[in-house]
Amino acid sequence: MNEPIIHIKNLTFTYAGLEKPSIKNINFNAYRGEFIVLTGPSGCGKTTLCRCLNGLIPNFYSGEMKGEVYVCGLNTKEHSTSELAKHVGFVFQNPENQLFSLTIERDVAFGLENLGLPKKEIKERVEWALKVVGITHLREKAPYELSGGQQQKAAIASVLSMKPEIIVLDEPTSFLDPKSALEILKVIQNLNKQFGITVILVEHRLDFVAQFANRIVIMNDGEIALDGEPSKVLTEEAYLLGVGIPKVTLLFHQLKQENFKFNKTPVTIEEAAIELRRLLK
Repeated sequence: MNEPIIHIKNLTFTYAGLEKPSIKNINFNAYRGEFIVLTGPSGCGKTTLCRCLNGLIPNFYSGEMKGEVYVCGLNTKEHSTSELAKHVGFVFQNPENQLFSLTIERDVAFGLENLGLPKKEIKERVEWALKVVGITHLREKAPYELSGGQQQKAAIASVLSMKPEIIVLDEPTSFLDPKSALEILKVIQNLNKQFGITVILVEHRLDFVAQFANRIVIMNDGEIALDGEPSKVLTEEAYLLGVGIPKVTLLFHQLKQENFKFNKTPVTIEEAAIELRRLLK
């Protein structure tokens, strides 16, 4: 396999003023083009780990950091957040925290202007990012005029315009209704498949996101408890950790207890249908 695009070795971080580390003994690799869902009970360290990926830790949040984090070959201790932003895009839970200009077009251009790129390139990148997420028609709108789903698409476009190799999204669907959440997840999936962008998605609603992931990482008490393919990770152990595994997956675990034999534990309705058809033959 290729060299990891994210390499974390023996990472422990304790926020200033706290005695207990928020994350501890993290060893983790991510590879180009992966779609990774990061989940776990509240307070398990997911957001802290994400902050380590774009240099917010240790460059913005003070505390004691042990271990190493390399992103696109760059040691986050040795590079500024602005420099790392060229490689890692960060989409926050609440899009209103990222949108502050008078128009969406200006918001999408903001990071590019800070990089000092030529006006022609800025215009081309803004146009491309708006088109990819499907909000070209909203370019002249103010953020407060948009729905929650449209705001989240605008936040993704503002990150995408930087053309990062990695996008980290911290619960981007938490303020959205199911329909809008699914639209956002399909946008993220398209970025992953069409452009090969590595996606790290923090999410609790695994019924929605498990179908998009090729890997799920479950954290508990500041450590990585489970890591692997969705069908192998979403087990009874994950359920006992307080992770809301998809209902169809939970059903098949119960069927296994009744001695039904399956080739694969499904995480989607489509996979479940395949297994049931095979069983009924």
